[in-house]
Amino acid sequence: MIAPLSLAIWTPILFSIILIGLGGLLPKKLGPNLALLGGFVSFIITIPVLIEFNYISPLFQFQEFHHWILPYRINYHLGVDGFSVPLILLTSFMTMIVIFLTQDTNIKNLNYYHGAFLMMSGLMIGVFSSLDVILYYIFWEAMLIPMFLIIGVWGGPNRIYATIKFFLYTVLGSLLMLVAFIYLFFEAGSFSLIDYYHLPLSLPIQIFLFVAFFMAFAVKIPMWPVHTWLPDAHVEAPTGGSVILAAIMLKLGGYSFLRFALPITPDAVSFLQPALIVISLIAIVYIAIIAMAQKDMKKLIAYSSISHMGFVTLGIFLLTPMSVEGAYVQMISHGFISAALFISIGILYDQTHTREIQNYGGVINKMPLFSALVVFFAMANSGLPGTSGFVGEFMVIMAAAQENFWIALTAAMTLLLGAAYSLWMVKRVFYGEAKSKVVLKLKEINFKQTFVLVSLALLILILGLFPFLITDITNTTAENFIQFMNRSKFPIL
Repeated sequence: MIAPLSLAIWTPILFSIILIGLGGLLPKKLGPNLALLGGFVSFIITIPVLIEFNYISPLFQFQEFHHWILPYRINYHLGVDGFSVPLILLTSFMTMIVIFLTQDTNIKNLNYYHGAFLMMSGLMIGVFSSLDVILYYIFWEAMLIPMFLIIGVWGGPNRIYATIKFFLYTVLGSLLMLVAFIYLFFEAGSFSLIDYYHLPLSLPIQIFLFVAFFMAFAVKIPMWPVHTWLPDAHVEAPTGGSVILAAIMLKLGGYSFLRFALPITPDAVSFLQPALIVISLIAIVYIAIIAMAQKDMKKLIAYSSISHMGFVTLGIFLLTPMSVEGAYVQMISHGFISAALFISIGILYDQTHTREIQNYGGVINKMPLFSALVVFFAMANSGLPGTSGFVGEFMVIMAAAQENFWIALTAAMTLLLGAAYSLWMVKRVFYGEAKSKVVLKLKEINFKQTFVLVSLALLILILGLFPFLITDITNTTAENFIQFMNRSKFPIL
């Protein structure tokens, strides 16, 4: 019997090893074609996981279990539920898109570049599939290496500063998570995640464990105030790095809150819920205001990502089935929208070598098709009804309104602020007369770029009109998750 999860994890890693190991020996055209084949095969392999997944079962499916390091009871244990499957498919899809877009570019050491993305894809799928916490931790830490190299080797002029900041933030938070795992091992006698779900833990211990988890996952999302590494990383990262960083890596934090922090420490989450909601609202409103002040398009979208991910954490910490599902839809939607916007900015940068908003104006006169697509992505980023950007935010706002009107009102401010910074950027970059020298030299996007952007636009539209494509997968898992959360492991006295 074929193990679909292991296949999904190790296939891109195998292609990566071939590309990196033989990168300097492969003929010029063979390497990029091999990378594209690896991305395509890796994406195709994940589709059966979606098709064969039983949506009405709350249990972990496609489980694989093999003893690994017996003296320490560490096992190779994989499994997925409704929170894992869409993110696995999103990971393989976005990796394929990045390789497809950069296949014919003049990036130095292109084989190594593609190999880093394939390696990272397999490792991130490993994070979404692991049910042994040490296996999860290995995948979690290992995926930092290819992203570190992508930014540090192929990034902008300040790439060294950005990579060191990115690495320090993420590693320091992860060390606290490892401490939590070691404590849980001595309590449960294993590194099995499922065993941790049933541990009777006192409230002080739960708070300690939650804080350890919070430091790791909040940095990854990133939540305010540990968000400052992300704008620097985005600005210095190459376009492909920004796409994967925004579309996938930020989602690892939201996913991990759902997989680890909330079910293991439910009483701590309930106890700290007001503070967590406030932090999420600050990210939504305050970071959106910061986005409005940006002069660099890429930095503007980076801050926009932090604001939108604030909706994800708000939905998670509201602790209702609707809010959790809304948060999840927002994660998938943001994956498509942010990827489209970063690709669009990368297309402009490749032709002009500037991201400063003031250097543009009238782009629509030279690139009408491209401009129309970017306007659509900006509208989706603003939460336009009919697009995926509206669905997740609307579900979270509705769930918040059932709990507290003022939370809902504050969260809804993002619809105004998001429209403000998105449309302000569109107005100054795309409309008006084409007077700037850099704009006058622009050429319309080619077939490959058009195909990718139109595909992402269709996915954003389809998810906006038919959100049940995601909610049908997550509904049973979300409802079971909230029921599980509502049982108290230890009475709050």
